Amino acid sequence: MILNSAPDAAASPKVVGQGAFRFRVETGWPRLTEGLSWREVPGVACDAQDRVHLFCRGETPVMVFEPDGTLAKAWGSGTFARAHGLTIGPDGSRYYVDDLDHTVKKFDAGGDWVLTLGVSGKPSETGATSVDYRTIRQAGPPFHYPTNLAVGPDGDLFVADGYGNARVHRFSADGALKLSWGEPGTGPGQFHVPHGIAVDQRGRICVADRENDRLQWFSPEGEVLEIWDELARPSQMIFDAEGNVWVVELGYLAGRWPGTGEAEPGATGGRVSVFDPGGRLLSRWGGGAEPEAPGDFFAPHDLALDSKGDLYVVEVAWSAGGRRGMVSPQCHAVQKFIRL
Repeated sequence: MILNSAPDAAASPKVVGQGAFRFRVETGWPRLTEGLSWREVPGVACDAQDRVHLFCRGETPVMVFEPDGTLAKAWGSGTFARAHGLTIGPDGSRYYVDDLDHTVKKFDAGGDWVLTLGVSGKPSETGATSVDYRTIRQAGPPFHYPTNLAVGPDGDLFVADGYGNARVHRFSADGALKLSWGEPGTGPGQFHVPHGIAVDQRGRICVADRENDRLQWFSPEGEVLEIWDELARPSQMIFDAEGNVWVVELGYLAGRWPGTGEAEPGATGGRVSVFDPGGRLLSRWGGGAEPEAPGDFFAPHDLALDSKGDLYVVEVAWSAGGRRGMVSPQCHAVQKFIRL
């Protein structure tokens, strides 16, 4: 079944967050035109005009909306095997990470294809037999179910690879592989699902090491610099102008791997957390107590800030449990939060 968004324009305004990071939940955003729908939305990014780009799972993978929620553009049918990650570079280039195709596709700001990283439909040899990271036997070359991409200050590309590998790959801007690092495991520099990736203002590479419940920070050469523990399965992070770290955490109620049983009593569900550059928690909301309620989350997967500080969070509710009836088909896939 393909699901529409979950407009709830009649709901009362809800405020989330704390301190300087408080938001009003904008229910009913965006407005889908007739004939467009999605099953879920794994990727989001804002361009220089504050248009919101969504990378969707459905018949139309790419949708672009104006800040007021009106549709600006929709395209991509037949172009991707499965949407996963979306990044917009400083020059407006779009990078679409297609996990089931084992590729990253780059398009320029005008929508013309530029290059493809990886070989379409051909995973590298890691021993993995599915997207389950526990089947990986050894680290391999690019790619095996890659997940996200970040652009460095010199234009180099850093790809988190991802579900079927346990590596970060660094490419030049024109797509030449420079180096790779990482292997399966729990030690420093090792990964269990390097799911999200971003580059901070100091040029450090931050990796959301999701199933190890941590963020790992690296030099561009792959040297471990810092590790932040005690996150709840971080999926992706972004940085604001002050260097604060905004993280979407999947939590322990959704998207659990087969054989891992039920979540422990009191375990958190999906949430958004904001940390200062030193790792001090500044604001947090969600937690999954009411995963379908405005402002709460079931399976947050990506996030983006626009120039006004408004926040967009997208979710993969269907993959993470909606198909097993854990949440209804009306569970939100996209939420907009207006900065107060």
